[in-house]
Formats: sequence, structure tokens, C-alpha cells
Amino acid sequence: MKVAVLGSGVIGVTSAWYLAEAGHDVVVIDRQPGPALETSFANAGEISPGYASPWAAPGIPQKAIRWLMMQHAPLILQPAIDREMLGWLFAMLRNCTSARYAVNKARMVRLAEYSRNRLIALRADTGIAYDERMQGTLQLFRTQKQLDGTAKDITVLRAGGVPFELLDREGCIAAEPGLAAAREKIVGGLRLPGDETGDCFKFTGALATMAAERGVRFHYGEAIRSLVVEGGRVAGIQTDSGRITADRYVLALGSHSAAMLGPLGLRLPVYPVKGYSITVPIVDAARAPESTLMDESYKIAITRLGDRIRVGGMAEISGYNNALPERRRATLVHSLTDLFPGAGDIEVASYWSGLRPMTPDGTPVIGATPYDNLFLNTGHGTLGWTMACGSGRLIADLVSGRPTDIEAADLSIARYSAP
Repeated sequence: MKVAVLGSGVIGVTSAWYLAEAGHDVVVIDRQPGPALETSFANAGEISPGYASPWAAPGIPQKAIRWLMMQHAPLILQPAIDREMLGWLFAMLRNCTSARYAVNKARMVRLAEYSRNRLIALRADTGIAYDERMQGTLQLFRTQKQLDGTAKDITVLRAGGVPFELLDREGCIAAEPGLAAAREKIVGGLRLPGDETGDCFKFTGALATMAAERGVRFHYGEAIRSLVVEGGRVAGIQTDSGRITADRYVLALGSHSAAMLGPLGLRLPVYPVKGYSITVPIVDAARAPESTLMDESYKIAITRLGDRIRVGGMAEISGYNNALPERRRATLVHSLTDLFPGAGDIEVASYWSGLRPMTPDGTPVIGATPYDNLFLNTGHGTLGWTMACGSGRLIADLVSGRPTDIEAADLSIARYSAP
């Protein structure tokens, strides 16, 4: 069966890999000149199944007001007369209840844990290398209130069988010795020893190369204009170079997925939430992080990637733009230098932004659509790298009509039309 995958980010490439592994003839189409050149290019680098949580949570509306007033704000809202933005924000607010948070987090952890296991298997089977480390994630708390607030997350972690360690100040420094210089600024942390780190861009590029060796064809530099529907099915993809046809189609266009589905009468509540990162060369390894640290106060992830430090985070709701304001860079620099002073050369840091495809409930959209040959693999938000391999294998099974290893029915677009 011929399958066309729309998008060559980490979600599109993993989808293509597992579809080819399932025996399909696969073609990937993307407007960029190569794989992983948009949101997958310079993300925070963390593979954190245990940290998989929806942003829509109890207390978030109140916290959001405080965040907006902070000097180094983790949330930036630039209101506009934008029906899509307003609708997405209201839908997110509706998910800020304890009941919905528990359901959404359970879905996300299920997929993220499965994805981590698929990544381990892929690494063993192929030997793929991407500056990977398997030394866990440390969620760092600067206040006792933050530390005390871990109870609801720990409940979900226990229910999902996810290993964790609740650490005091000295325990955090034992896990991340570079924090010794910031000893008085921290009170404790939640460590998830099963989490991993790695360069998503390197991974995606390496996997695309291996997929091409298996026969996957990549059409780079080819902009997708529309999905062509005839007789109630997708009949092809109209690109700026002509029409491409297949038996089945997988839409993995991240934040641009919703616009592609709109003309088909399908409403997909995926909206871009902009994130930022800097990449800093290490100048003192003893002061640098060993793995990934999440600075809970600023919602900033600080990750060791080989001889570099990747600092990423913030959530800016401002539509489809990739501007790089200096004040956002200052927030990333502050978090790094406050916790790991002297670890990296800030003066030569590269600065980047990407549009994360967010759903209002935090869970990605994976599965079939009302068009029987059109499938979705999109809406992963900040967790595309964490969930990529599991999502790719899951969509390959669904497209192939095979039983899935985990429950997948509640991940499809149909959940948004349920009562």
C-alpha cells in the first residue's frame, strides 16, 4: 500500500520509518529543504515520559495571571482579534479541572511511556546516535510551595508505575553536581530516573537517512497546497509541483495541520504555542548539567547535549510568527546562569524559536478521521520528541489495520465531538 506522509519533522519521519517497517511504499512531502528544520530543530532535548502533563490543570488560570506579571515570564500572551486563538484558549480553560487533568495526563503518560520503550527498541535495532543520555530528568523547585504541590503528579506517576525520587536540596546536588553553586536557591526536586535526553534534530536526520535507505522517498522543497477530496475520500495532495497520489495519507504538519483540514470541514483544535531556545557551548563541564533539569519557576528546561547546553522553554501565544525578541533570550540566559554559572559561553549562544502544535487538552491527535484514508499524527505540543517513536509506531499500526500495543481510541479527533 502506498502511504503519503505530510511533514518531515520528528513526527513525520518516525511515522514514515514505522510505515516502511510495516511493509508500505512511503513518500514524505515537506516544504523545507531537509528534515526537522522547523519545530523539531532546536527543542529542549528532553525525552520525559514521567513529566508528560497537560498545561491545562487546576489552578493554571490563577497562575497564568501571576506569570504574565513576572520579569522572566514563562507565559506570554499577545491578545489579538483571532477567533482561532480565543476558541483555543476557552477550550483550554474548560480542561483546567481536576477530573479532566487526571484523564488527560493518564493519556499522555500512557503514550509517552510507550514511546520511550519504542525508542529503546529502535536504538537497539539500529544503533542510531543523537547525543543521547539516559540519566533522568530533575524537576527543580525553588520554593517549598512548589515542592508541596507535587502530590497530584506523584499520584499519577504511582498509578502508571513510573519510577520517581522526591529529593531534598542535597539530593538534587547529588544528581546534578553543577547545582552546587546555586545551593541556596533550591529547596528540592522531583527526579524521574527513567527519562532520557538527546538532540531531536540529529535523531530525525539520522532516521530519515535510514528510512531513505529502506526505500522511503522524500520530496523536500515541495510546498503542500491542499488535500484533494473526491467521492468522500482523499484523492491526492496538491503541491506546488503537481499532484501526488497514494492509497492512504498521514497528516503530520504540526501547527499547520488545522489549516489543511479546514477546507475539508474538519475542525482540529491545534494552535501554535511559541517556544524559544538557546544553544550554548560548554566551557566548564564540571559546572554544566549532567542531564535535563526543569526550572519549575520559569518553566525552562536545561539539557546537556554532548558538548553543548540547550536551554528551552516559555509559552508565547501570539499566532504564527517566529520573531526573536531579545527579552525572551534574556529569560533563557537568566535561568542557565542562575543555576549553572560559568558552565557555558553565553556570548556565542545561538537563539531560535519554534511553533509547538498544542491541543487544548494537551494530548496529541493520533488516528483516523471521517475520511477513511486520511489519518492524523499531530498536536504533540512540547512533547513531540518525547512521544515521537510511540506515535509513529501507533499510526503505522492504525494505517495498516493492525491491533495497537496501547489503547488508541481516545487519542483520535473523534474525542472533540464526543458529548
